[in-house]
Amino acid sequence: MRIALVGQPNCGKSTLFNQVAGYKAETGNFSGTTVTFTESKIRIAGEVEELIDLPGTYSLIGTNPAESETQRYLASNQVDVIINIIDATHLAQALDLTLELLELKRPMIIGLNMMDEAIRVGLSIDGLKLERILEVKVFPLIASRGQGIKNLFLAAQQAFRQDQFVVRGNPFSVGHLERHLQAAEIASLICKQGTRRLSWRDNLDNYLLHPVWGYVALVTILFLFFQIVYGVGSVIEGPVLFFFDQTSNFIINNISNNTSFISQLLEGIIQGISGGFSIVLPYLVPFLFGLGIMEDAGYLPRVAFLMDNLMHRMGLHGKAIVPFILGYGCNVPAVLSTRILEEKQDRFLAAALSVLVPCSARLSVIFGLVAFYLGPFWALGIYLFNIFVVALSGRILTFILPDDSPGLILEIPVYRIPTFKAIINKVWFRVREFIIEAWPLLIIGSMVLAVMNYFNFSQILNFLSRPITWVLGLPSETGVPLMFGILRKELSLVMLRQALGVTEFSSAMTPLQMLTFTVFVVFYIPCLPTLTALKKELGRSAMFSIAGFTLIVALLAALFARGVGYLFIG
Repeated sequence: MRIALVGQPNCGKSTLFNQVAGYKAETGNFSGTTVTFTESKIRIAGEVEELIDLPGTYSLIGTNPAESETQRYLASNQVDVIINIIDATHLAQALDLTLELLELKRPMIIGLNMMDEAIRVGLSIDGLKLERILEVKVFPLIASRGQGIKNLFLAAQQAFRQDQFVVRGNPFSVGHLERHLQAAEIASLICKQGTRRLSWRDNLDNYLLHPVWGYVALVTILFLFFQIVYGVGSVIEGPVLFFFDQTSNFIINNISNNTSFISQLLEGIIQGISGGFSIVLPYLVPFLFGLGIMEDAGYLPRVAFLMDNLMHRMGLHGKAIVPFILGYGCNVPAVLSTRILEEKQDRFLAAALSVLVPCSARLSVIFGLVAFYLGPFWALGIYLFNIFVVALSGRILTFILPDDSPGLILEIPVYRIPTFKAIINKVWFRVREFIIEAWPLLIIGSMVLAVMNYFNFSQILNFLSRPITWVLGLPSETGVPLMFGILRKELSLVMLRQALGVTEFSSAMTPLQMLTFTVFVVFYIPCLPTLTALKKELGRSAMFSIAGFTLIVALLAALFARGVGYLFIG
């Protein structure tokens, strides 16, 4: 049996999927977080079934690629049962899609999610009456807490076996306007507004979205966030680095002399392993943890709102804000999320801007070099400088590619207290990706660099990249790490220590060089997975255009940062 989860964006559909399938789907308070279907096998009453999380969609008309993906999948006859997830706090809007799904004449049940929030805002919903109107079983849910999920999936299994929940007798095949009016009428029949219970959450937006205090709060929150990430990472990095350096010296000295091929290869392996332990993970884990808290609490959409209000005046395309925010986790889903935009030019612009955002992989460079040696204020400054550069780039691109620059339409979710389980799962989802995909590349890259150093091949690559490193005032040895950084951004830092042949970056690079190197890495050519996503979404020509654009931006931004750094740090 194949069960499809269908619902509008931000209805909790992917949260439900992760509750039963393990954390396999990106979740967040943004439209288009799920941009392609995710599937997994689950066990229901002892039987193994297939579960598919389809992209969030407002309708099946197919006005954008995410809607088309859902439409194609449902029309392919590969779905045995549809579970329609509805946000109980937005019934009229959600039932619009429900009525459209009923026209498919498939076995279907409804999950009425976010019932806790509905009660908080004083809504009383008659689920039994909704069942009678639609002739479809309705189950109350609080997906974030796992409440109601068991009964929902048992009913889905029963619907497949008995085929008893197929719509019979209610002709809902109408036009879009008529369906919209029907949805509003049904919502008015089953939902009553009671007394809304006011809480601190109701007044918080008066400050966090204030035209002045909202930005003060944003900078304060980001500063505290950076201080915590830096504090945790710096405490862990030093002792771990010392341990691996001692281990490396012991192994090499007891196996062969320091100049042999085997000893250099072993040193490369150890440095690849230690780079993940000591440089990446100490900063990556607390960063993802804090990012997950802000996302699940509902603050990141408010950041998007504030940034849109600020950057739209500077020419930044309003719709690029959502991929822009997603890019702080990873540029790949940021690029994929651009498919929710209707026009190809809009998708190109949003993708070009989102890949300039410092993802969690670039985080290791920002904190491992700048925060650790120059201080967390400089790290925060790089993030604020990044926002300025993205805004300026948006201004330039909208001048080159004339556009009406439409504003951002973004649903602001309610504040929620994040659950510890959801945050841990979210962090593990990203860390597991690093362990499986990035860490092996770190180790292999370190081994390759060790071999290149042994046979003096690295000098050739350093020579080829010398025009860039010379202009930026960087040591020539930084050429190879920058080249390998295109594979994965973590490589640019992990291999830098090996390329320079030092245990402390400060013994081979000045603070000004560290700042320049970091700013260049933040902006230059996207990593290989992101380039692949760009090619998939926009085509080969657009991929090369965006890669070239980021290289130019990186050079100019790094030169500007070098000039500013010269004034303050010499």
